Amino acid sequence: MIPYGKQNITTEDISAVIEALQSDFLTQGPRIKEFEELFASYVGSKFAVAVSNGTAALHLCTLALGVKEGDKVITTPITFAASANCIRYCGGEVVFSDIDPGTYLLDIEKVRTILENAPKGTYKGIIPVDFAGRAIDIEAYRKLANEYNLWIIEDACHAPGGYFIDSYYNKQRCGNGNYADLAIFSFHPVKHIACGEGGMITTNDEALFNKLLALRTHGITRNESEYNNSVEFACGQKSESNHYPGWYMEMQTLGFNYRITDFQAALGTSQLQRANEGLIKRRTIASNYANAFKDVPFVKGQSELIEGHAYHLYIIEVENRFELYNYLRENKVFAQIHYIPCHLMPYYRQLGWEEGDLPNAESYYKGCISLPMYPTLSLDEQNFVIELIYSFYSNK
Repeated sequence: MIPYGKQNITTEDISAVIEALQSDFLTQGPRIKEFEELFASYVGSKFAVAVSNGTAALHLCTLALGVKEGDKVITTPITFAASANCIRYCGGEVVFSDIDPGTYLLDIEKVRTILENAPKGTYKGIIPVDFAGRAIDIEAYRKLANEYNLWIIEDACHAPGGYFIDSYYNKQRCGNGNYADLAIFSFHPVKHIACGEGGMITTNDEALFNKLLALRTHGITRNESEYNNSVEFACGQKSESNHYPGWYMEMQTLGFNYRITDFQAALGTSQLQRANEGLIKRRTIASNYANAFKDVPFVKGQSELIEGHAYHLYIIEVENRFELYNYLRENKVFAQIHYIPCHLMPYYRQLGWEEGDLPNAESYYKGCISLPMYPTLSLDEQNFVIELIYSFYSNK
């Protein structure tokens, strides 16, 4: 069986998890901070907050930015539903904008048109997605956002280690905080870094960082300098001490239990050591696909290796996609489809979205298929996939 994605768990990973399980902390221990600091260093951000999954990361971002009922936020329809749902969790209104058919990323010119056609202040933020691992130009989005006083959450779940080249010819890593207010990552098993489940938020904004720390843990703080109640109240009696007792804590806002465990963080830290090696392997696999499908009539889409692309997915567009999908499965190759356009999910249809609203996204969906892409995919396995696709279309 050849799946579209697969985790790679090594003996070093297993040892790291066992060591965490045998330690004094299963959760809220030192391995979480270690993972956060190493991950922040890896992407180049000042701060990182580890959480239970990528969806929790998105939700905490919208909470920290103050999204409330009626707030309008723009995002792409070609993404996992959580990129949009996080707005709804806070009562906000999701405004989908179409993709660029050449990159599959949120089209900045279409976003600009949406903003220009409404009074300033209509929209609160933008959630662009580094879809498939291709880094979106967050610098360009930052300039646009500044014109309209918008915040940006970069959904970089597909792109740890990915980057784009900015206007000064510098490599800007996804999630480094130089342009987006917040960025999020996922550690689901098929992602570059696997924790089983898990997520990370990165930022360069210390105020947002501190908000996230509280929101992650029920809105509770144990920082004495932030307490509102008196020392006397905290002690339960009159006290000559100016210090709060060791047991004391305050819930100052409505938060959630979105913590990650120490053994998940230990696995993530171990996996992070191989992150660059994994990127190299993914790019080699992408290069093989690109060479195999260059200038063939039955494949549309990306035929060149793209600088800075993290290649979480390798997507081609084809005719007879449904038949190809079934043919591959019959031969034990489990390709996948990423994604059904969010705006045409029944939930969002009920909110007024219809077929024809976003023609580029809808056209893309009719032909897209994600081929196997993971670092342990062997050359023989990849060649088998390529040969199957050639065989399928040679009989058409």
